[in-house]
Amino acid sequence: MKDRAIKLGFVSAILPELSLAEVLAFAAAERFASVEIMCWPIGKAERKYAGITHLDVHGFTPARAGEVHALCAQHGVSITALGYYPNPLDPNLAVAQAAVKHLKKVIKAAAMLGLRNVNTFAGRDWTKSVDDNWPRFLKTWRPLIEFATDHDIKVGIENCPMLFTCDEWPGGKNLMTTPALWRRAFNDIPSKHFGLNYDPSHFVLQQMDPASPLREFQSKLFHLHAKDVKLCRARLNEVGIFAHPLAWHQPRIPGYGEMDWGKFFSALMETNYRGPICIEVEDATFGKTLAGRKRALQVARNVLAPYLT
Repeated sequence: MKDRAIKLGFVSAILPELSLAEVLAFAAAERFASVEIMCWPIGKAERKYAGITHLDVHGFTPARAGEVHALCAQHGVSITALGYYPNPLDPNLAVAQAAVKHLKKVIKAAAMLGLRNVNTFAGRDWTKSVDDNWPRFLKTWRPLIEFATDHDIKVGIENCPMLFTCDEWPGGKNLMTTPALWRRAFNDIPSKHFGLNYDPSHFVLQQMDPASPLREFQSKLFHLHAKDVKLCRARLNEVGIFAHPLAWHQPRIPGYGEMDWGKFFSALMETNYRGPICIEVEDATFGKTLAGRKRALQVARNVLAPYLT
């Protein structure tokens, strides 16, 4: 087992009004070691927490990479990954093709920066079954992983179901949500550059043990998110588990939901994973102001830091 420490960071999406330099300055001031940087195309966001562009990868150059490196060195904060979370399997082919095209730009920019990780979604046509999605999944992702391999970039798929509201019903907009589907995907696309950006809170939402996949999939853990979730039992008693999940659950910061972080980190430390863990804030209880969202990051840091010292 490696003895290097796991470093705590955050996902930059929660600070959309700040520039990259300001995000890094905040991270340094609050003792975060790293940040996952959002790299959406510039334009209108397609959903909440999407459309954030802290690093514009369109026309990205080695000179721009040098500027980013200088900013990171100035603040003493590293970049864990570039993040872009669209639906590359959208039933609208133009939307899907645009997502794939931009994802390739993100991969190329990560390579120019000397990074190892790009985080994203596998995508899904939410109107079709898993089996009906699978041929298109392979047709889309086999060349994408080859492209990433050529640039020595590891692609981490987040396991979010993207099944919260009526427009994502019934199948959700992301295929790779469970160990059974991970095994199938990694068997059909066997690559050291294809793995997971694991968010344990999505297992809690699905009534699963968030520590359960860590040992088996430790070689596929490229990056981790730290988020929590509160299951509203009174609402479940009213609407049932087959209602849209936003009707009975609430995203929270670590320590304010159902996650047993002690149990989770105990299991994680028994694996060989010593990569980054980035706090993801989708918790509106701290308010919608910049100050409130910064406070959410500070509180989440204080909850998780004792497990990582």
